[in-house]
Amino acid sequence: MGVADPIRVVHDTVGSKGDPDVLDYIVRSLEDGDFDYGEDGQEAIDAFGEMLVSAGCLPDDKAAAEVCRKLAKMLGNPVRTAPKDAFRALIGGPVHMDSMGKVQLHFSESHSVSHMIQTPIGGPDVADNIPGASEKDLKKMQARADKEERSQRAALAAHQARAAKASAGSRPVIVRNAGGGGSKDLQLENFSVSNGGAELIEDASLMMAHGRRYGLVGRNGTGKTTLLRAMAAHQIKGIPETCQILHVEQEEEAALVAVCGKAGKEQTDAAAALDKPPGANGPATTPAAKAAAAKGSDNAASVEARAATRLTQVYKRLQEIDADGAQARAAIILSGLSFDPDMQARATKTFSGGWRMRVSLARALFVQPDLLLLDEPTNHLDLHAVLWLEDYLVRWPNTLLVVSHARDFLNVVATDVLHLHSRKLTAYKGNFDTFERTATERLKNARKHVESQKQQREHMQAFIDKFRFNAKRASLVQSRIKALERMADVEEVEEDPEYVFKFPEPDPISPPILGFNDVDFNYPKGPTLFRDLNFGLDMESRLAIVGPNGIGKSTLLGLINGLLEPSRGTVNRNQRVRLATFSQHHVEGMDLALTPLQYMLKVFPGTNSQEMRSHLGSFGVSGSLALQPMYSLSGGQKSRVAFAKVTYSKPHILLLDEPSNHLDLDAVRALIQGLNTFQGGVLMHDHVVESLQASAGGFNIGGYIHWWRAPNAPVPSPCNAS
Repeated sequence: MGVADPIRVVHDTVGSKGDPDVLDYIVRSLEDGDFDYGEDGQEAIDAFGEMLVSAGCLPDDKAAAEVCRKLAKMLGNPVRTAPKDAFRALIGGPVHMDSMGKVQLHFSESHSVSHMIQTPIGGPDVADNIPGASEKDLKKMQARADKEERSQRAALAAHQARAAKASAGSRPVIVRNAGGGGSKDLQLENFSVSNGGAELIEDASLMMAHGRRYGLVGRNGTGKTTLLRAMAAHQIKGIPETCQILHVEQEEEAALVAVCGKAGKEQTDAAAALDKPPGANGPATTPAAKAAAAKGSDNAASVEARAATRLTQVYKRLQEIDADGAQARAAIILSGLSFDPDMQARATKTFSGGWRMRVSLARALFVQPDLLLLDEPTNHLDLHAVLWLEDYLVRWPNTLLVVSHARDFLNVVATDVLHLHSRKLTAYKGNFDTFERTATERLKNARKHVESQKQQREHMQAFIDKFRFNAKRASLVQSRIKALERMADVEEVEEDPEYVFKFPEPDPISPPILGFNDVDFNYPKGPTLFRDLNFGLDMESRLAIVGPNGIGKSTLLGLINGLLEPSRGTVNRNQRVRLATFSQHHVEGMDLALTPLQYMLKVFPGTNSQEMRSHLGSFGVSGSLALQPMYSLSGGQKSRVAFAKVTYSKPHILLLDEPSNHLDLDAVRALIQGLNTFQGGVLMHDHVVESLQASAGGFNIGGYIHWWRAPNAPVPSPCNAS
């Protein structure tokens, strides 16, 4: 039987002694009604079991499995009723909020909206879509559909296994290229990259100079991540085996290693491998060594000489890896990425996906590989961490290749830009702004050249057609024909289709919509997070939440959507309001074995497939893209599927948590245009919200909710909403 509130269920089932960040992460994952608990809760056990034990929430694996099964039993039904209570797990420190100004919303009655969030609009029954279908025919169709789904899940498992193998193979086993010698520049010639048989890059050549920082840009789905994976696996000719490469992906798997320990693990292992006495690596294998061992000819002098040589090697390697300062350097990097001392001592398994990505990034920065590959490193970073990373990478001593859609980040970091478009890779000198100007000028010139040649061809062909049978003009006609044959074919300019984000228009609703009146909030036995919070949301609202990670933005969203209840004061909601939440962790709740169309039909059963394809097309998921398994989609393409999902209910208010993550620049522009034409209210938290506003046709932000916590403040610090 389904239960309304995952927060309360997790609290009642797990208890409140465990790590609050771990509990908060589990709650966020379970809040998605499409989370797959698996047979007898097995998927939940795999997802959370080890995490609950390592974080100290539960004593052993057996207890964790029992709790996960209980969660599956209580929350497995996605239909939820309104919560009566709210569990409050400590997320952040004390915070105040002042009023949003003189305009206040006042309501006389409070209503829960949990049952209205993500409510599907009713659709026809599946059987209605097949007129005259017998029960036997329907069973056959269902059997075929089940068989297809099993095949898709097998393909997903194979894809994940290949990705895991490639990731494991890309991890460095040396600290520095001690025997490589020569130039550290990379000359990659005549290479192609494919994914699942589809050619993504054809006959490309690339020269990467040592010490340069390359930004890789291009639309979602063009093959940027696939290129990085191929380079990390040394699958591209021109990358020597001695080149040490580290690849930081968009999402990082968890591991039971302390954060600070993981950052230094690669160098520690390398030093430990050297720190062995002669002969420790196994029995002698060379003929000379075997003969020496058989005769016992080793004398004390030769043993001492070998030991001295080995000791020299060990000291040299320890000096290379800066063993004395390794721990301090790791702590500096982690601190720059917003890890406090307590977080640095925790196991990475206890962190959410965004924080695990930071751990992986810190590890790569610490190792300083010959070639560092970063895939969307600013995702999940707050402004402080982004600025720190920019400063750190500007001083990066080796070669860097970074995929990013953050214009400001690329302008600071990149010395060169690589543009992936139409299966071609084109290099540009300079940062992103320079690239954009140059690429725009090249495109303009290419269009002119194509148009000019087209006009010349048409003019010559018209002359030939007119005088083909005129004897007096025969020589002129022949010269025109030869000129046409000699004229080189100019490749047509292939332009990207225009992106579209078309948000459905919500039903009319009379104000007031939602209002906070003198709201205080604190978790049990915890300090006050919000005090005297007064603000409102309506169909005209355009609000941006600004503040560092961990300060309580998720708590505020929980209060708005009804998953949390205030400690004091009231949150009043219109009974008819529909709220939709876009989470930055939306991929974790997706069934990646399904296609976007299958996924949407599964989430909203009984709907018409043609209607669903039309809705997916409103966010650029159309044609063959809607029929590809979602594990084969790029991060930005998955985000567009998530937008289609949360907006299908025609919400009145959109709650957006990092909506620009994974989206390319064209998609971000389309998102801005879509939000500006959306007829409902918007509350958004995004680490590039200022860039969104500053962009051409920028998002029209009507106000900010801004708060902070003063260092070592004995009482909650003041905060404002303006």
